[in-house]
Amino acid sequence: MTRLTLLLLLGSLLFPSIVQAQPARKPNVIFILADDLGYAELGCYGQKKIKTPHLDKLAANGMRFTQFYAGSPVCAPSRCTLMTGKHPGHAVVRNNFDVGNDVQHPLPDDAVTIARILQALGYATAGIGKWGLGAPGTSGDPAKHGFDHFFGYYGQRHAHTHYPKFLWRNGKKIELETNDDVTGKQYAHDLFEQEAIDFIKKNKERPFYLYLPVTIPHVALQVPEDSLAEYKGQWDDPPYIGKKGYLPHPQPRAAFAAMVTRMDRTVGRILDLLRELGLEDDTVIFFSSDNGATHGGVGGSDSIFFASTGLFRGFKGSLYEGGVRVPLIAYWRGRIRPGSTNDFASANWDIFPTLCDLTGAKTPGGLDGVSLLPTLLGKGAQSKRDFLYWEFHGYGGQQAVRLGDWKGYRMNMHKGNKTIELYNLADDLSETKNLADRHPETVRRIEEIMVQSHTPSATYPFKVLGEKK
Repeated sequence: MTRLTLLLLLGSLLFPSIVQAQPARKPNVIFILADDLGYAELGCYGQKKIKTPHLDKLAANGMRFTQFYAGSPVCAPSRCTLMTGKHPGHAVVRNNFDVGNDVQHPLPDDAVTIARILQALGYATAGIGKWGLGAPGTSGDPAKHGFDHFFGYYGQRHAHTHYPKFLWRNGKKIELETNDDVTGKQYAHDLFEQEAIDFIKKNKERPFYLYLPVTIPHVALQVPEDSLAEYKGQWDDPPYIGKKGYLPHPQPRAAFAAMVTRMDRTVGRILDLLRELGLEDDTVIFFSSDNGATHGGVGGSDSIFFASTGLFRGFKGSLYEGGVRVPLIAYWRGRIRPGSTNDFASANWDIFPTLCDLTGAKTPGGLDGVSLLPTLLGKGAQSKRDFLYWEFHGYGGQQAVRLGDWKGYRMNMHKGNKTIELYNLADDLSETKNLADRHPETVRRIEEIMVQSHTPSATYPFKVLGEKK
């Protein structure tokens, strides 16, 4: 129980008329975003080899979404859709695009982000982890987009080591003297955990929004020895010697599993802190991933061994289900029904309007998402949608549409391809049976959606659609 709650309780006994006039506390929001975590890399989503007890418990006590999607199959554009509530056909960032010096395509000055909305509502706001949408000196500085506090990596390539030589705090470089990018005493994830704990403690008396985009389990495979020890020797584990980029590791499978379990430990520690501070009833926690599991053994990862995408086809970089279907766990003690699951087809651009409804903020116009609050609380009618739309300028150029149980997909657009594949997810989760020839009317409808949903971008043109850079 917080000090404020205790005072209100005592006051209700002594001065009931005064206390009744006090507004209810707005809920705190914690959004934890894993990096390259596949749909089936948590126990509560079917993982058999990696231990995730705290996240499994979070799901058991909250709601687990089974048809939730990332905004894109890679990092930066997915984070853009999450921050702005716009699907990839309207979003500014549509690929991992470095404008120089490890600065990704920055959000524009006038971008409306969920952090900016909550900051204006009086929330303390923090981004801790990997940003990937601009840096100080650019329009994409998180300080310009609603974050009172930022600690971590601004750029993606910098985040390819978990033992960096430095991190950033509010535009200032923080040297990590014991680190050399390969090893050290200051593991970035642990620093993020401590920064998050400090932020919660500092702001326990006021509503806060903590966006925690951790860098686990993105390669390189690096993890402190105390976590690695739990998985050493469990499986045949051929060493990774670095042929496909990133740092080598003598036990890559053990290292990957240990990284996920260490991330899970952080979730447990945050929950423990909320209980200690009496904030559990006042805090909504979301956990998700920015895209699907790492593909092709990059960095020593082994998504086949861990069955990281379950039954789904494709990995990171693909708009097949394995590249974009991700976990979403939502927990709010006393408000979200424990042990519930939900199969409403939704995407990370729905988070923006959801948090607006959750906090009482006015939802801005121009968003592509719908609020999931009726689904989360089991109250009122959930707004329906006709479709979900993705486009991705990388990996050959791709578009995809989810229309009911139908999934339309086209690839290799930069090579001139406009042919649409069609799958029925109701009986073909693995997207193995292309039914386009049998259902031409559905293909035509999906193509219409692709045309209607795509706003041309000079930065990310599709030449096959007649666009020029």
